[in-house]
Amino acid sequence: MGASGSGGNSAEPLIHRLSVVEDGAQLAAGVRVGPFCHIGRHVVLGEGVELASHVAIHGATTIGAGTHISPHVVLGGGPQDLRHDGSATTLDIGRNCIIREYATAHLGSSSGHGATRIGDECFLMAYSHVGHDCLVGDKVILTNCATLGGHCEVGDGAILSGHTAIHQFVRIGHHAFIGGNSAVGGDVMPFGFVLGTPGTLRGLNVIGLRRSGLHGSEIRDLRRAYKAIFDPAQPVADNLTATAGAFAGNARVQEVVAFLSSPGRRGFIGPPLEDRGEEASLMTDG
Repeated sequence: MGASGSGGNSAEPLIHRLSVVEDGAQLAAGVRVGPFCHIGRHVVLGEGVELASHVAIHGATTIGAGTHISPHVVLGGGPQDLRHDGSATTLDIGRNCIIREYATAHLGSSSGHGATRIGDECFLMAYSHVGHDCLVGDKVILTNCATLGGHCEVGDGAILSGHTAIHQFVRIGHHAFIGGNSAVGGDVMPFGFVLGTPGTLRGLNVIGLRRSGLHGSEIRDLRRAYKAIFDPAQPVADNLTATAGAFAGNARVQEVVAFLSSPGRRGFIGPPLEDRGEEASLMTDG
């Protein structure tokens, strides 16, 4: 076992006698490892990381300073991808995350970009899962049993409610909200609110807009842009072009237009046909 790190916390790592830390693992100052944990030889734990108990960390997994990991979490398991050729891949978890009981996150795969990344200040609740090659932004919340298939991308501040299932290769825009028990098979626009099985776009996550610090006028512009983009009188592609011109000075609207104009492998989720051009009242209380 190796110890490394710098900063305000100069305490040596504290490792319970009933845990196993393999030679080669790097534990920074202030790391605390509770009983019955197993830390592999390629693991790097940042300053002040805490493993409560019964935590298994495998592979080339790096965990940022201040992250707290609850019992029975497994990190750095091999990708669940039959195409993976066994080559070295990584899992990188950011600073000050909270990872609750039985959550899992896998290494990247040789069939993807070889890395799974989870940003800073994320909250992975019990039984949540981050699949291989996922790219998760900062301050993302995965509620209990939320599941990301392989190769997904999740923007900053997005919230996935309990028992949501996200298909492989799906993109979730920043500050999007996915309602509970939803099955998401396509991309979700930034600030979008998706609900149902299959998931459909129900409007904007106005609560998320407010929490992100947007002013009332900015929110009103986004709501106007939403209605213009999904106006049933014309194809969405034409509406996107028109909306980009009409809101040329609004950076937030331009982000939405750019996201929807460059769909990923799964295409993007729109509102039900009967609701095009309108917003649902749920989650849009302003």
